[in-house]
Amino acid sequence: MTPFPLDATRPPRSGEELDAGALRAWLVGHVPDLAGSTEPLAVEQFPGGHSNLTYLVRSGARELVLRRPPFGSQVKTAHDMGREHLVLSRLWTVYPKAPRAFAGCDDPAVIGAPFYVMERVNGVILRHQKLPPGVELPPATMRRLSEAAVDGLAELHAVDAAAAGLGDLGRPQGYVERQVTGWHGRWQKARTDDVPEVDRAFAWLAGHLPRESGAALIHNDYKYDNLVLAADDLTRIAAVLDWEMATLGDPLMDLGTSLGYWMNADDEPGLRALPAGPTTLPGNLTRAEVAERYAARSGRDVSQILFYYAYGLLKIAVIAQQIYFRYKQGLTHDERFAGMIHAVRLLGRQAARAIERGRI
Repeated sequence: MTPFPLDATRPPRSGEELDAGALRAWLVGHVPDLAGSTEPLAVEQFPGGHSNLTYLVRSGARELVLRRPPFGSQVKTAHDMGREHLVLSRLWTVYPKAPRAFAGCDDPAVIGAPFYVMERVNGVILRHQKLPPGVELPPATMRRLSEAAVDGLAELHAVDAAAAGLGDLGRPQGYVERQVTGWHGRWQKARTDDVPEVDRAFAWLAGHLPRESGAALIHNDYKYDNLVLAADDLTRIAAVLDWEMATLGDPLMDLGTSLGYWMNADDEPGLRALPAGPTTLPGNLTRAEVAERYAARSGRDVSQILFYYAYGLLKIAVIAQQIYFRYKQGLTHDERFAGMIHAVRLLGRQAARAIERGRI
């Protein structure tokens, strides 16, 4: 059987290059496998990603993945390398889908920002609605994959965080209210344009806070392009990436964020065009089916799913707005970010419409 193409890398984008010499000197002193190595260091970048930047670092046959904050970011809490390194240096012991982190650096003098390095898990990542060359997902396969994605989220929420030494990672009590208040504050701070649908939807959230559904280890960015699929079986999840926002909190808020990225085939064209992975392909579960399956697998009550879905859309809208704000301020020159305000408007409109309809 011919394996599917693995997630490819390319030379770093202009302005996002790393100092390979300084990085190599640090790695040799901090990663045991590289101690005494004389191999040159090759640095490439993984495509996609609008938050932390991800690089492939190769020394001979040894491959590592490096994560660092985006250039120009001033939102420190969203790019906490020390926190992400802490999570991944412990979580792999109880949750095999978490890549193992090897070493972290909080000295910006090395490459210009804090960073950490972790193992590379080879596999296929579905970043867009358009599938990578050579990858086929007929409806039956797509359905099994979408079911596996939902089951994986329920599995994550059942992880014993305390057993991994992560029992004090967050403050679960009051999590829902803090998140709504916090994301609304970030929206106001990063606002560049008037988007009344976002304002109305935030007001609705504040007036419809549900009771806490419990506490669990949550990922906070669980979606197709953060899942590494096994190259010999695209319905099997080999790893879950991007743990920068992981914490202990209400698992239904995590589900809501995932639903915010989960576009239906009958959503408006602009929404379907957002980089959310192949959620609109034939066979993929709908949002309502995702909620139903999650409830069955986790045993949690999803009767207030509209709140969590609207929250997820607004959270993603604010993240897009923060990126657009950086672009408008000249803190990044990545032209991918020039149209982010359109995504903000689409997501705000979708949240307002869902609230008006009373369903996801």
